[in-house]
Formats: sequence, C-alpha cells, structure tokens
Amino acid sequence: MPVQLTYPGVYIEEIPSGVRTITGVATSITAFVGRALRGPVNEPKSINNYGDFERIFGGLWRESTLGFAVRDFFLNGGSQAIVVRLFHKDAAEGSKPSRATFAVGGLSLVAAYEGSWGENLRVSVDKNVSQDVADSMGLSADKLFNITIRDAIAGGTAETYRNVTLEDKPKRVDRILKSESTLMRWDDSVVINPATVVSEKADPVTEKEKALAEAKKAVPQDPAAIAAAEAALKKAKADRKLSDGLGLTQTDDFTPVGAEAGKMGLFALEKSDLFNILCIPPYLSTGNADPNLTSIASAYCEKRRAMLLVDPPSTWTDKDEAKDNIADIGTSSKNAALFFPRLRQQNPLNENQMEDFAPCGAVAGIFARTDTQRGVWKAPAGLEAVLVGVPLLSVPLTDDENGELNPLGINCLRSMPAAGRVVWGSRTLQGDDRLASEWKYIPVRRIALFIEESLYRGTKWVVFEPNDEPLWAQIRLNIGAFMHNLFRQGAFQGKTPQEAYFVKCDKETTTQNDINLGIVNIVVGFAPLKPAEFVVIKLQQMAGQIQT
Repeated sequence: MPVQLTYPGVYIEEIPSGVRTITGVATSITAFVGRALRGPVNEPKSINNYGDFERIFGGLWRESTLGFAVRDFFLNGGSQAIVVRLFHKDAAEGSKPSRATFAVGGLSLVAAYEGSWGENLRVSVDKNVSQDVADSMGLSADKLFNITIRDAIAGGTAETYRNVTLEDKPKRVDRILKSESTLMRWDDSVVINPATVVSEKADPVTEKEKALAEAKKAVPQDPAAIAAAEAALKKAKADRKLSDGLGLTQTDDFTPVGAEAGKMGLFALEKSDLFNILCIPPYLSTGNADPNLTSIASAYCEKRRAMLLVDPPSTWTDKDEAKDNIADIGTSSKNAALFFPRLRQQNPLNENQMEDFAPCGAVAGIFARTDTQRGVWKAPAGLEAVLVGVPLLSVPLTDDENGELNPLGINCLRSMPAAGRVVWGSRTLQGDDRLASEWKYIPVRRIALFIEESLYRGTKWVVFEPNDEPLWAQIRLNIGAFMHNLFRQGAFQGKTPQEAYFVKCDKETTTQNDINLGIVNIVVGFAPLKPAEFVVIKLQQMAGQIQT
C-alpha cells in the first residue's frame, strides 16, 4: 500500500514486476602473466589492442615471450586482455639498481616502476607560477613550481604538473605524482622537507644532450668539443644503466610466499573483476613453464571459472614425444586445454629468422573470434579457426598422428589445404577417452562456466529476500528468461525449451530445513551442444531396379 488511505478517492500504486534481467558475462577476456620490458608490476592492466600493450608494457622484447603471445592474441581476433607484469629483482650485492632515480632542482624522484626504460625519462623543473594561484593555496609564489616529465622513447609521452609544492597541501608533489603520473614517483627513501629550496633545473642527461647538440652546431665545428660532449653523454648514460631483472621462477615470482593474500604474482589477478582465459607464456630458459605452476594455475582457473591454455613443452618435437609425456605437463583439469605443436613464425627482433613460439596467445584469439562470430557454445576449431600470422607449424601432423593424439586430449594444430594453419581439436585435458568425462569438450565446459558466472552475478539480489514461494517464482522467472534467450540463440540441444533446459526452485529443492538454515536451492540443467568430431559418410551403390 503506497500511502495511508485517509480520504475517499482513487489511489495509484506501482507494483514491481519481479523481472530482474540477468546479463551474460564476457566470455573471452584473456589474462597474460609474465615478464615485460616496462609497466606496473603485480598490477593487472586491461588493454584493448596491441598498441596499448606497446605503450604500457614496451612491446616485443628478446627476454620474454609475453609480448609475442599478446601480439598473436590480438592478431587472431582477441578484443580485451589483462596483462600482469612480473619483475624478478637482482638481489645480488653490487647488482644494478632496478629503478631510475633523479635529483633535479632539489627534488628526489624515481621512475614509476622497474626496468631500464627509466633511463629514457627526462625531468625539468621551472618556477613559472602565478601569484594568484599561490594566494588561493595560501602559499607564497616561491613555494610553488612546475614539473615536466618526458619519456624520450615511447612516442615522446610527456606529463606536466603545474603549481605543485612541497608543503602539506593537496597538490604536494608526491601525492600528485602517485595519483596522476604513469612515469614518475617521489623517492620514498627521502623525507619531504618543505624548507627545501626548489630551483629551475633540467635532468643532467638532458643538459649533456643539449650540450652535444650545441657543439655539433658550432661553426666552424670543433671536433674536440664534440668528442668531449659525446664521451660525457656516453658516460652519463652508462652510469644510469639499470637492471631489467632476472628470469622468472615459479616460487619467487608467480607463487611467492603470501602471494594469494598479498595479491601478487599469479594471484595479482585477484584485483581483476573477471577473466575467462589464462595464458602463461613460457618463461624458463628452457623455453617452457614449470609443471608445478601449471598445476597451481589450473586450480586457480577452476576457482575463478576460467580456462587455462597450456603450451606444449619445447621438447615435444614429434608425435611420440607428445604421446609419451602428456602425463608430465602438470594438470588434467577440466578447466585446462593443451594445444600442440608450437607455431613457427618470424622473429622481428632477430632479423625475421623463423623461430618456434607458444600457441596459447593465438589460440586464445581464436576462442575470442569464435565467441564473437558464432557463440561460446561453438567449438573454437575447424576450417574457420585459421591461425592468422602463422606460416608454419613446428611439427607437421598427419591424419593418423592426429588420430593418436586426439583420444588423449591433445588438441592438434594442423596445416590444411586451402585453409592454411587451423585449430583441429577441441578437448579439455579431461578429454582422454579413458576418463569418460562429461567435460570432455571445450565448448561444453565453456558454456557451463559462462552460465555459472552469469547466474552468480545475476542472482545476488536474492540474498536476504524472504525465502518462500514468491521469491522462488521470481527466481524461476528470471533465470528461465536468461536460459530461454540462450536457447533461442541456439546454445542448447532440443527442439523445445523443455528439451533444452530446466530451472527448478520450489519446495522440492528447498525444504523447510533449508529455509530454517537460510538456504535457497536453485537447480539449473541444460542440454549442451557437442561438436561433431567425426563425420561418417556412408556410400552405397544402388542395384538396378526391377521392372514390374
């Protein structure tokens, strides 16, 4: 009743319909974890194209396969990725520092994150400030200054922060840099002293570069001055040489002590709301990933309702190696899938020499492309699943060899006439025929994960509602509408909704004891589409018909 009924007349009341639309979640957000040239450490960053990766993480790098996997992902149809950069600091005595430091105009600054990329930062300080602004902040003009930071390599990215101060004000320089800058931070080892006299000055390397430029402009040119300037510049850059970190390890970088609680390493993805696919490109000097990490990552994917794409070891140089060593990859999870062989592509960092690369990024792109074109219930394999940018495969496979690997749950990448290189398998690591698993096929597992995640997010309104038939009816209505929409899109088997899915939430699923315990039970069933792996064509010769 909207209001107390006090006067004779007509009262209007709006009655809630009980419809709460459940929106399907994304299906192909792919997380990449590994080593990069630059970028924030242990912080998941969402990117929408390879240009974002180059800008934030530095692009391709000889020391890491991460950039190649991300490149292949977007090249093959990926649209959104989450990248977690890990950094293994060299803790040896006398090792190079990992972050560039700057002492400019009385300020103590440090690069925003680790790596030699910080050598390319340039800083300048000036005192071109307004007295009116100073008055509005309750400071004298000599307490304000402007700071400009420029990345001399990454497209000349520049940041300017005007009217900052060392005083305890909202625009104190350390606060401004921490909240706004992607390039620089205040050096935390130095306590800010408001009494510091800030002077106009530029980064010393910048000054030497300017001196070199002026020397080269001299008329007539002074070879001695030019040589001295070049030597000074070379020495300055050598003195500032930084460490890009050491190779990653499972125990120190991906799963260090306290990683899950501290949201570090692999578990930095806890800071990300959703990801559907996880790729860990090879990071060991052998060109592989640690099987222990694969095991941990697959368990984490089961917890997060995601799929792990496992790369074949570099030692799998033929069919027999794959067949004999499938048990050694570290997992047989229903949320993991293995693709073999590796991709043979040109390496632009090595004079376009042909090299072998992990397939996880390209396959994740195929997943995303198939989801967009056909739906998550379509197997990401077949003649449509063409691997873009892959001229060769490291191991050419025949039909008979494919026939030995497929029943073991190893998805093969094949070269097909006219089509090119394609994904020719769609089984999870529970796809071994001997396991007789209901999660044998990738699309069946992925549609289940999609429904689970969508319903998990779309039914939170139920919490604390009165647990009785009106609530149960609303649940059936809303989940039923969501499932029916999938049925109309062709996600399930069956000619009718009754054959394709069901939603139960009533006194049979939720007993009085459940109600007393504060529990409401919802049972959702669906008939998944399974890929036609084997097409059998039966050909029969017709005998001549007898005339009657």
